[in-house]
Amino acid sequence: MSSETTEVHHEDHGHGEGMTKKKIIQIFLVLLGITVVEFIIALWLVPSGKVPIHWANPIYIVLTLFKAFYIVAYFMHLKFEKIGLALCIIVPILFIIGLILVLTNESHYWIDLRPKIG
Repeated sequence: MSSETTEVHHEDHGHGEGMTKKKIIQIFLVLLGITVVEFIIALWLVPSGKVPIHWANPIYIVLTLFKAFYIVAYFMHLKFEKIGLALCIIVPILFIIGLILVLTNESHYWIDLRPKIG
């Protein structure tokens, strides 16, 4: 048996970096930090009136998008993939986000069409 067949090949997708234990802990701490900020806003700042709810909701959305980026990039290994595969996933997600924004903006349309009672 040759030495070539006994070698262990680690796939790093050409970037020279992978998910080490240190990197996993770093990403976990980032996700934990974002979650702690969300909880502080939801359980302390909004109820005490320091942050209005109409400011808190967009902040929640942005923080959630950051968390989604970290989860997809590192734990689903999208950060280590080729750009073509990444674009195949990211572009449809951007269209879905745009659709959600348009539908949210137009969601009052049917309510505005109803006749006013009283």
